[in-house]
Amino acid sequence: MKILDRYLGKAVAVSTLAVILVLLALFFFVDFVDQLGDVGKGNYGLLEALQYTLLIQPRNIYVLFPLAALLGSLLGLGWLASNSELLVIRAAGVSLGQISVSVMKIGLMMIIGVMFIGEVIAPASEQYAQIQRSIAISDRITLKTDYGFWTRDGHSFINIRTVLPGQRLGEINIYEFDDQHHLRIATSAKSAHFKKGGWLLEDIVQSHISEDGIVTRQVARAAWESLLSPDLINLLTVKPERLSTWDLFKYITYLRDNNQDAERYELAFWARSIWPVSTAVMTFLAIPFVFGSLRSVGMGQRILVGSLVGIGFYLFNQTFSQVGLVYNFNPAFSALLPISLFFILSVILVRRVH
Repeated sequence: MKILDRYLGKAVAVSTLAVILVLLALFFFVDFVDQLGDVGKGNYGLLEALQYTLLIQPRNIYVLFPLAALLGSLLGLGWLASNSELLVIRAAGVSLGQISVSVMKIGLMMIIGVMFIGEVIAPASEQYAQIQRSIAISDRITLKTDYGFWTRDGHSFINIRTVLPGQRLGEINIYEFDDQHHLRIATSAKSAHFKKGGWLLEDIVQSHISEDGIVTRQVARAAWESLLSPDLINLLTVKPERLSTWDLFKYITYLRDNNQDAERYELAFWARSIWPVSTAVMTFLAIPFVFGSLRSVGMGQRILVGSLVGIGFYLFNQTFSQVGLVYNFNPAFSALLPISLFFILSVILVRRVH
C-alpha cells in the first residue's frame, strides 16, 4: 500500500500544484489590475502596487486551495483513469475505499501545509501589505505597532489601539505639541465614533501640561476635530476573513467584552475553523466523479465539471453566509450547513459507485 500511496499521492499533488499555480497567476493579474486604479495617489506607484499584489498572494493560496484540491484530484486521478491505470489497480484487488484513503492521505498533508500558510504567513503578509499601501496612499498614517496605529494630525500625534465595526474606535490617545515641540495636552478616551461628519470621544481623561504643573480633568464626552476620516481608517483595517483563527478569537472576545456586535467575526471564525474539513470534502468529492460518470470523458470535461462544482460550492457558501447574517442564524450553523450538504452528496455518490 505504501507504493500505491506514493503513486496516487504524486499524481494528485502534482496536478494540484499545477492548478494552484494557474489560479494564482490569474488572480495575481486581476489583483494587480485592481490596484492600478490607486496608482498615482500619494506615493503609491507601480512598484508599490506590484509589492502589494505579491504580498497578498499567500491569502489567495489559502482561499483558492479547496477549489485547487478538487480540480487537482480530478485531473490527477482522471489522468490515471484515461491511461487505464486505475482499472488495473482495481483489477489487482484494490478497493475503492483503499484508493480513497491513499488520496486523502496526500490531501491531509497538503491541507496541513496550506493551513500554515493561511494561519501564519498570510495574515502577517496581508497586514504588512495593507499598512505599506496605506502609508503610500496617505502620508498621515505613520506607523503600525503592537500598541495600535500611530498617525499625525498637524501638531498632534494620535494613537488608536483598536478599530471597531461601525466607524468606531477603541482606546484613543492624543498628544498635542506646541510650536517648540513641547507636549501641552495629553488626552485619553475609551472610545470614539463618527457622527454627523465628526468624531465624538467618550470617557475622556485630559491632562494640560504647563510650567506651573499638570491639571487633569475628566469629561464624559466631547467633540474631536480631526482630519482623520473613516475612509482613512478603513485603509488600515483588515477584513475578518483575512485574520488568523486565533486573532479572530481574540477580537471576538474583545467585542463581546465591550458589548459590540461580533456576529460577522464569529461567522469568519467558524468558516476558518472548518476550512480543513471543507478542503478534505472537496478532495473526497473528486473520487466518485472519476470512478463514476467522468471515468471515460476527456480532461476538458473534468476541468469543466470540477470548476462548476467548486464555484457552485463557493457561491452557495457565500450566499448562505450572507443570508445567515441577515436573518441572525447561528454563525456555526451558517458555516457548517453548506459543507455538510456537500459531504452528504459525496457519500451518496461514492455509495452509488460501489
